[in-house]
This record gives sequence, C-alpha cells and structure tokens, in this order.
Amino acid sequence: MSLLLNIAVDGIAYGMILFMIAVGLSVTMGLMRVVNLAHGGFALIGGALAHWLGRELGLPFLAAAALAIAGTVALAMPLERLVYRRIYGFGELQQVLATIGLTFLMIATVNLWLGSSLLAIPLPEALQRSIDLGFRQLTAHRLTVIVVGLAVILGLWALLDRTRFGIRLRAAVDNRDTASALGIDTGRIYMLTFALGAGLAALGGILGAELLPIDAYYPLRYMVLFLIVVAIGGLGSILGSFAAALAIGLVETASRYLLPDLATIVTFALVILFLALRPQGLMGRAS
Repeated sequence: MSLLLNIAVDGIAYGMILFMIAVGLSVTMGLMRVVNLAHGGFALIGGALAHWLGRELGLPFLAAAALAIAGTVALAMPLERLVYRRIYGFGELQQVLATIGLTFLMIATVNLWLGSSLLAIPLPEALQRSIDLGFRQLTAHRLTVIVVGLAVILGLWALLDRTRFGIRLRAAVDNRDTASALGIDTGRIYMLTFALGAGLAALGGILGAELLPIDAYYPLRYMVLFLIVVAIGGLGSILGSFAAALAIGLVETASRYLLPDLATIVTFALVILFLALRPQGLMGRAS
C-alpha cells in the first residue's frame, strides 16, 4: 500500500507539471490550428528568466517566478503577431519548419546567455520543508505543484466556458470571418490565447524544474512528451489534456518504481498501443 501511495503522489505531481505545460500546446494545435513545436521553448524561457532573476539578481522565488511568467508572456505576444499570425492556415509542413526554427533560435539564445549547464531555480525554505503524510515525507513544493495544477484546470474551465472571452474564442475558432463580421476582434483573441498558453508553459517550466530540469536544450528533450499529452488527450480538449497528463505521469512513475531499466520502453509502448486503438485521443473527435 505504501508503494502505491508513493507512486500516486509522485505520479500526480509529475502529471500536473505535464498538464500545465502541454495544455497551451493543446489549445494552439486544437483550437488555433497551428502546429507549435516551439511551445516547449516558452517553458525554457520562463525557467531561464526565473533562474537569472533568482540566482543573479537575488529576487525572492515568488517575485522571480511572477516576473519570469510576465516576461514570457511579453515575448509571446509580439511573436504571435509577427510570426505565428503569418502561418495560420498554412500546411503542417510550413508550420513545423517555422516553429522548429524558432525553437532552435530560443535554444541558441539561452545557450549564449546562460550557457548549456542546468539552470537551477532556488526555492524558498517554505517550499523545501517536509510534510509528513503518514506513509512518507513529502516536500511542500510537490504539494504546491498539485494544488496549482488543480487551480489551473478549474481556472481554464471557468475562462473558456463561463466568460465572454471564452465565447468569443470559440466563435473565432468555428468561423473566423463570421466572428469578425459580428465585431469580434479575432486577432486580439488569438494573441491573448497564445499568450495565455505561453504563460502556462512558463509556469509549468518554473514549478517543474525539479522534475524536468531546465537547460538550454529543454524544448528538444521534452517536446515529444508534451506532444504525447496532446495526442492522448485529444486536440483542443483541456479536460482531455488533464486526464492524459495524469495518466502519463502515473504510468511513467510506476514504471520507474517497478521497472526502472524498462520505464521508457514501457511508457512509449503503452502510448503506441493506445493511439493505435484510439487515434483521436481521449476527448478528440473521430475523423
């Protein structure tokens, strides 16, 4: 029982990190119809900024994290307007080439700025202290990750299903020309949605630095993992991405506990089997 509880806690924390980073990719691919392979780069930028602000400038963790997320959003908005807006509606190959080029640009920039070594993000003492769960000692940081992940899923649901912004976004996705004719500023809606996804990626990159260490090659190392979450969850489905991230977190954690030498093989084998049986994902629509 203790082993199962350990797997559950670690797997859920890992899954929450995957969800926070991948949900923005699900939105851009499923709703905005753009294959954004540079999405992991925004998690890198957020983590790199938090490292620099915390280690080099000595800012407290919360201030460094907030400024890093704001900086990532500030970078994402002009990128959407200047780069991504030009490839909406293009074929997948053109989008892949444009965004993978942007990924390498982000990698080169961070490598030149901070080097290729691991970029540690200093945690405050409050997040480093241990909490007794009865069956194990768990850091407050892991519990914070789980709580923030739950807050993100609830916040996104409320934003997209219960606000005027969400209604306008769905209208722009369903028929952009009609939405524009009705007075909806679809360009602004797309830019804000893209910035929201980038900000969530930065949040996940910062909070998940303990489980997914930040370095200059972060986007290449973990992009396949983020794409798997989107594929299993179903394009554009926030709830699907949440369920997929938790499932992958639990499966990979269990594999590392029980079959450490075969963990990666087991995880990818199960992913291949699932997508072979249900290629549209958990919440996706069958073509």
